[in-house]
Amino acid sequence: MTRLPVVIVGGLHAEARRAAVEELLATIPGSVALHHDLSTAVQGTVVRTLRDATGVLDTGEAPLVNDCACCALREDLVPELQRLADAGLTPTQALGSARAGGTPIAVVELWDSVEPKAMAEVVAAHGGPELPVTGVITGVDPALLLPYLGNGDDLMDAGLAAAATDQRTIADTWARQLEYAPVLALVDSPEADDADRALLAQLHPTARQVPIGHGELAGVALGGFDVEAAAAAQHPACALLPADADEAGVSTLVWHRDRPFHPERLYAALEDLTCAAARSRGRFWLADRPDTLLHWDAAGGALCVESAGPWLASLPDAAWDMVPPVRRAAAALDWHPRHGDCCQHLVFTSPGLDRDGLAELLESCLLTDDEYGAGRESWKGLPRAFDTLLEV
Repeated sequence: MTRLPVVIVGGLHAEARRAAVEELLATIPGSVALHHDLSTAVQGTVVRTLRDATGVLDTGEAPLVNDCACCALREDLVPELQRLADAGLTPTQALGSARAGGTPIAVVELWDSVEPKAMAEVVAAHGGPELPVTGVITGVDPALLLPYLGNGDDLMDAGLAAAATDQRTIADTWARQLEYAPVLALVDSPEADDADRALLAQLHPTARQVPIGHGELAGVALGGFDVEAAAAAQHPACALLPADADEAGVSTLVWHRDRPFHPERLYAALEDLTCAAARSRGRFWLADRPDTLLHWDAAGGALCVESAGPWLASLPDAAWDMVPPVRRAAAALDWHPRHGDCCQHLVFTSPGLDRDGLAELLESCLLTDDEYGAGRESWKGLPRAFDTLLEV
């Protein structure tokens, strides 16, 4: 099997995504793009298209798996990539690549609502060394950034759901697509202003922004991609969250405290906190469940709260060797002499953010001095206001 580098390009901004794919095909001779159209899933199949810079080379169908279009994509993607690698290059493709001094790639163009994290991990887990993921790119139209981030409509209602059970929204799906990719391919958008650009920079400050149409994407497509490191950067225990910022009317507030939340007061404030920013995320802890690391993930006016397992301080010493080094390093940065890595680390990003009002509301949800001084056993007796959200 010939080694075939794989570059994943995704994003709900379909025109920007397609423009990024077309640039890669045009500038890396011999490359092909593989796309699974999930919009036909209601008819029972997923349509697969293979194309290069000249046009469509082949089409086919992949059957649904468990009535889930995304499952069908996972089952079909790696075998198709392996088939392409086995087939190698045609003489024309090989000649073009040799002249350009480049390596042909397989561009996986994801359908609108498919998230790159899942597909990168599928290829990395099952593709082997012959199918290395060398890049993950999200196409972005800066002028559409805030409208998509503020869109709380369900994917199902928008015709973008990947399965009958898909409960994601446009906002939270877009946020994850944006924040996972280390490279953002930007279309030239005359409607975008300084606030749009500031919002993009604050939401994903470590991303490399590459303009589409200047031939620069090819240079990052083969730069390499670490799937495990990317997953760690998204995990709530050690996520690389944005830093405090304020530019062009867009602010990011980083709120970090050691004291736990009072469950009832925080629950009563959830609506105001969720609507206070276009995007908020991070990790937090509740006094009534002090051993549980909780994940905060909000966009489009909707909040998802999930358990992310135990805090490191709650694990027996023998279990620490099984914890990834990046998790231990993140815990060390937050370590408190009394309760270890248990903390509040929440980040809110939005145009027109009321930083002072937001910080005051968050502070009011913490345990008071008397409540805090009563100790952990007393905390566990507080009302379990989050049981319905956490499905305990």
